Amino acid sequence: MFFGFMKNLTPKALRKGDTIGLISPSSHCAYPEKIGQAVSYLEKNGYKVKPSLHLNRIDPDPAIADKEKLHDIHDMFSDPSVQAIFCLRGGAGAARLLNNIDYSLIAANPKILAGYSDISALSLALYAKTGLISFSGPMLATELCSPSPYTEEHFWGILTSRSYALSLQNHKSHPVTCIREGSAEGQLIGGNLSVLSSMIGTPFLPSFRETLLFLEDINEPAYRIDRMLSHLSNANLLACCSAILFGQFSGELEKSGERERMKRVFEYYSTLNDHAAVLSGLSYGHIQNLMTIPVGARFKVEIYPNGTFSLGALEPVVE
Repeated sequence: MFFGFMKNLTPKALRKGDTIGLISPSSHCAYPEKIGQAVSYLEKNGYKVKPSLHLNRIDPDPAIADKEKLHDIHDMFSDPSVQAIFCLRGGAGAARLLNNIDYSLIAANPKILAGYSDISALSLALYAKTGLISFSGPMLATELCSPSPYTEEHFWGILTSRSYALSLQNHKSHPVTCIREGSAEGQLIGGNLSVLSSMIGTPFLPSFRETLLFLEDINEPAYRIDRMLSHLSNANLLACCSAILFGQFSGELEKSGERERMKRVFEYYSTLNDHAAVLSGLSYGHIQNLMTIPVGARFKVEIYPNGTFSLGALEPVVE
């Protein structure tokens, strides 16, 4: 078992003609036609596609399901013909796999891994155990079956170009609120807040020391977001961060008073770390126009009082 790393592992950039492996570490997709649409989309973009042996398989027995999911993860990372691995969708289940992943195998075969939501558990664990930079972004059955132009540009730009990540831009429909202005540098650590908070106290959560913490969630009211952020705060994790980037907390904000309650929650937790730069409104979350964020990569963020910001890589996120 591989229990540490000296520096980041940077995967190779995707190139036309490369093979993309497909895995489903979390929930299955109830609409298989979406998988077919995503496969066609990838092939039209010039890539070969290799589904894993148990892609989208449903088994009510978690022991059997987990064994199949682990097989597919290990098989795709060890397969020399596969250059990148895309996840099917989020949902639930990825955290059950973390104790039994062969991190030595993955460290020896660093590749692009893409997915968000429940896949946050896998991305954070891989970074904590191997230093592998992965990509919190669109998935087969949720975005890549019919991606928006913004989602497409960010995703392929990040995965194929060494320079694209030098400047990441928000979508024009997502206004940013400056909660505390400032400038910070550090590793991008984060993902889905519900998943991340459940990993506190495990060996699969990376250090938060001097990090740029990015968070999103869906269908969670303000009082539950408050509870999860209080867990991070009580574990002394928020105080370690150099910046906090709140993404899109979708699904509840249209309810009466909920948007204002969420705003107060974000503002309150920013006061518990008075040296961190803080913003809300990042184009990241369960949304149509989705930014792809490289988990573990070293970035710089500058947040300005007028609600503008800059976010850019200080090192290549792909080789």
